[in-house]
Amino acid sequence: MSSSASYDALPAHVDLPALERAVIESWRESKVFQRSIDATASGPAWTFYEGPPTANGMPGTHHVEARVFKDVFPRFRTMKGYHVPRRAGWDCHGLPVELAVEKELGFTGKPDIEAYGIAEFNEKCRENVQRHVDAFEAMSERMGYWADYEHAYWTMTPDYVESVWWALKQIFDKGLLVEDYRVAPYCPRCGTGLSDHEVAQGYEDVTDPSVYVRFPLTSGPWAGKADLLVWTTTPWTLVSNTAVAVHPDVSYIVALADEGAFVVAEDLAESVLGDTFQIAARYSGRELERWHYQRPFEIVPLEGANFVLLADYVTTTDGTGLVHQAPAFGAEDLANCRAYDLPVVKPITDDGHFESGLPMVGSLFFKDADEPLVADLRARGLLFRHVPYTHSYPHCWRCHTPLMYYALPAWYIRTTAIKDRLLAENEATNWFPATIKNGRYGDWLNNNIDWSLSRDRFWGTPLPVWRNDEDPSRMICVGSLAELRELSGVELDDPHRPFVDDVTFTRPGESGTYRRVPQVIDAWFDSGSMPFAQFGAPYRNADEARAAYPADFICEAIDQTRGWFYSLMAVGTLVFDQSSYRNVVCLGHILAEDGRKMSKHLGNILEPISLMDQHGADALRWFMACTGSPWSARRVGHKVLEEIASKVIRTYWSVASFQSLYARANEWTPGTDGERTLLDRWALAEAHRVAAEVDAALESFDTARAGKVLGGYVDDLSNWYVRRSRRRFWAGDPAALSTLHACLDVLTRLLAPLVPFVTERVWGALFASTGAVDSVHLAAWPEADRSLIDETLSEQVALVRRLVELGRSARADSKMKTRQPLAQALISAPGWATLPEELRDQVRDELTSSSWRTSAMPASSSSWQ
Repeated sequence: MSSSASYDALPAHVDLPALERAVIESWRESKVFQRSIDATASGPAWTFYEGPPTANGMPGTHHVEARVFKDVFPRFRTMKGYHVPRRAGWDCHGLPVELAVEKELGFTGKPDIEAYGIAEFNEKCRENVQRHVDAFEAMSERMGYWADYEHAYWTMTPDYVESVWWALKQIFDKGLLVEDYRVAPYCPRCGTGLSDHEVAQGYEDVTDPSVYVRFPLTSGPWAGKADLLVWTTTPWTLVSNTAVAVHPDVSYIVALADEGAFVVAEDLAESVLGDTFQIAARYSGRELERWHYQRPFEIVPLEGANFVLLADYVTTTDGTGLVHQAPAFGAEDLANCRAYDLPVVKPITDDGHFESGLPMVGSLFFKDADEPLVADLRARGLLFRHVPYTHSYPHCWRCHTPLMYYALPAWYIRTTAIKDRLLAENEATNWFPATIKNGRYGDWLNNNIDWSLSRDRFWGTPLPVWRNDEDPSRMICVGSLAELRELSGVELDDPHRPFVDDVTFTRPGESGTYRRVPQVIDAWFDSGSMPFAQFGAPYRNADEARAAYPADFICEAIDQTRGWFYSLMAVGTLVFDQSSYRNVVCLGHILAEDGRKMSKHLGNILEPISLMDQHGADALRWFMACTGSPWSARRVGHKVLEEIASKVIRTYWSVASFQSLYARANEWTPGTDGERTLLDRWALAEAHRVAAEVDAALESFDTARAGKVLGGYVDDLSNWYVRRSRRRFWAGDPAALSTLHACLDVLTRLLAPLVPFVTERVWGALFASTGAVDSVHLAAWPEADRSLIDETLSEQVALVRRLVELGRSARADSKMKTRQPLAQALISAPGWATLPEELRDQVRDELTSSSWRTSAMPASSSSWQ
């Protein structure tokens, strides 16, 4: 048979980026991705969910990281015969989109949007989230990320919104969607509350005034003679002071110090006052209840308040053991003051500024009021101590504005009611790394609070609750557009604001008109609904959605433990009493080569496509998947990528090119085997050992271990097997050619999920041309042939290579040139005496030694003569 009937030629040198672009073209023409989906249609299902990005910004190198892992495991499972649909998706709603459009339009807040027109503003948002879709798709194609973009889901389509409404109706009907007047994290710039998992993403270190303030007693045995000593790091809330909380069972003292008489917790007195005070009296916290005091500011009117109340949450770990209460700005404060029927004083408007006209603080932003308030306390002799206090303070994760804890009417999902179910579902989930389950994520669930769902904004899924305007207790949660049409007679094509706001209806026998509540919902609920909403279920494709639930695998960066990972599990458990996923891989952040976060300001951004065009997408993929723990932060740069391209990818290519060259030169064709040597048997045994190890690693989502094993075997083939067998290849030895062909067959398939481009080209040249399937990604995953694995032989070759390494080191230490023959080598090592002669000859040949003898030295030592 002629050479043209066996292998295609592989050149010795390869331009990896050019090769990859050619492979992309071939994939387009052959539609190999769709063919892989079709070929496994009858196989067992393995479900993967794509965490949808928002395409209103350009993709970055960090987007490559997640897509590598989202691509590796579906390719691996597909090669094992599983049916793995991979539907792409786009996250469309939310404040980040609104803020981007506001910036483009030069707006400064909600009034500008309302003046511009909600319909016009939302249309701009719709355009904004589609702006960079092409760039994301181009990056995905360039890096070899296979996903179905033709049928991608969008969280803003009517079908998707309708599914989200259905889920909210299920939650409403269970009594878990409720409206309440609560203190919640609130961004005054964005004009909306934040969910607990959003708050967790925005903490920043700040320095605030830490003040100890005198509250003069006006009733009780120490009226006019002692002050309550209160500590706070939010002086701006003192304007709204309503009460002071103490723990009922803590011991409090009246301490006489040089500065005056103070009521403090006994355990904290020395840390606050020093050791020179005298104790004039002791009281339990319970005995202090309803002692009245003079509040620090009379800026806003307040009647029937300003006394001591009891609260179990007060601690003696810091401060003074007395806690100032401002119920409009603290959740615990509100609950405590409600129990005492105290008023709620809220002198700050929803833009974060004090009401105009107020003395001293009128129109000031709440954080800017600290300075004049502290100065006034000092001037009036009420400031006992003032020290700067550096701590972590919550900021808006979108616009970085300091948050207020602010009393607002809002809609909540009572996730606290399903806490035990969430913990049980988490326990049944496999987390990678495993420490996340009971660590970062488990702690989050254990401290779970109700989900703040509503947002007082514009571009989002409208909250589908209609309320009777004459009897607000009557509410209907609408679960579909069809239900809304039946109630109102209105055919609604676009369920967004403002169109949905115009839909009203009445009910027979009831007075009043039902009008939609004005809020939209947290966009995290949108993304957490994607397992069913991507199909438009349950109104469309219900069977397909049911078959795809839950996911076998999801993957995102580690910060999504309190984002998408949580919303997926919460929505799934709320609606179906089952989490949306079984296995989740958390990824560490990708840093620039200098160890800092990539940013335009620092000038250390590496654009993904230019990076791949320089070093190759396969090199970048290998870096992301194989160069360390996926969940640890890693530095990416040109040096490490070039090293990967050289040591792994080009080395693999060189071995395949070597095989192609000498098989063609000798007109060898697969099936011509010959008698295998020990070295042949070792190479083949190692291929199947590696197959077993890589399979086990990928089954446990450990790409780093798979990469280490594969990289080692690439080196073994190149720098031991091929180098030791060159003369046999030159002579056309069929055993050598057959062995390397078999090894490359296994290796190429093992490498394919990690480096899909170079393996596709090698497969096309060495295997597709000889009758195999035309793409390595349509080939079956290699099963390790245990009968070929020879542990004894592996250990013997390992010994040979170690002896060669030690021998070369000894030659180097003796400054003896590598090619200078040795008269004799003296060897002492366990197993040396039983090595087959063929392997002993390899040691002699490698060390250029004409003879050796076995030493009588202890077996643990080695030396050379």
